[in-house]
Amino acid sequence: MSTRLNKYISESGVCSRREADKFIEQGSVFVNGKRANIGDQVADKDRVVVNGNLIEPRAPEDAIYIAFNKPPGITSTTETSVKDNIIRYIKHSERIFPIGRLDKDSQGLILLTSNGDIVNKILRAGNKHEKEYIVMVDKPITDSFIEGMRGGVPIMGIMTQKCEVKKETNYIFRITLIQGMNRQIRKMCEHFGYEVVQLERIRVMNITLKGIGVGDWRELTEKELEGIMKMTETSSGTKEASLPKRRVGLPTTAWSSRPARFSEEGGEDKPARKPGGAGGKPSTRTAPGSAKPAGKTAPGKPKPAGAVPPFGAEKPPRKPGRPTSAGSKRKPAAKTLNRAPKGNAGRRGSSR
Repeated sequence: MSTRLNKYISESGVCSRREADKFIEQGSVFVNGKRANIGDQVADKDRVVVNGNLIEPRAPEDAIYIAFNKPPGITSTTETSVKDNIIRYIKHSERIFPIGRLDKDSQGLILLTSNGDIVNKILRAGNKHEKEYIVMVDKPITDSFIEGMRGGVPIMGIMTQKCEVKKETNYIFRITLIQGMNRQIRKMCEHFGYEVVQLERIRVMNITLKGIGVGDWRELTEKELEGIMKMTETSSGTKEASLPKRRVGLPTTAWSSRPARFSEEGGEDKPARKPGGAGGKPSTRTAPGSAKPAGKTAPGKPKPAGAVPPFGAEKPPRKPGRPTSAGSKRKPAAKTLNRAPKGNAGRRGSSR
């Protein structure tokens, strides 16, 4: 069975497919002694040399799968030029990449792997693989808000798919999605005049955060991996598997009740408010009475300062004040997820 050359190189762990194409264009790749071309196909018996090194694709059973409890402030990208990118934070010895994204301002579970074939099978909305979140908002949750979120919300002219939403407290709800639109939950809440204060992803398919401290990661167990493989064995990795997008006309008054916070490109113009919290150890989400979670912390990366407040606070705290005088030299107070007690300099961060 033949495989596209850039994929063959990528699966060896040498580089990404894009980087492999660059090596091919530069004439640094040879197949059976002949200089390779973009789009070439290779078989297992072929001899592939990249930059003078003989390579072999990693066997499927040797692929890496890890679960990471991402703290706020870390960007889900493999781009090394991006500060605080997820790969630099984890510092894994093998080449891995995230399965999907989790907003820089958000926290919680994100899976990473060296197996490129499984990524689209997990992410395609048409494959209906669930991702579960706990969300805190800035004002009391109403029944009409819950029903509206369940039924679908217009975002940039596209109607989101129906989803499961459950109220947990006056300010906290739980939502399960099969989509992964850019900042989807925040924009859904914004449509109804709500502002996300804190957002945490707690589950992806059959994998949960249990036993993984904030900033820690662990390899998936054999049972977890078997579950993922079973769920994705009939999943398609092609774009055609996605459900058709429902385009809708946005009413001109959709954003009239609150100031606009998102640019046309989807960027955030105004940070969301974040809850405060006393300094302390990060929440690890372990079961009561259980031992200290067996997770790995990225080498050379200290745990995020301050406590990550657990979901369950009855009401989110007020956001810090800002100086109003134009000539003031004092910088605006940073809205942090983990605000330190009075008298201490809080560490700056973001929330989804």
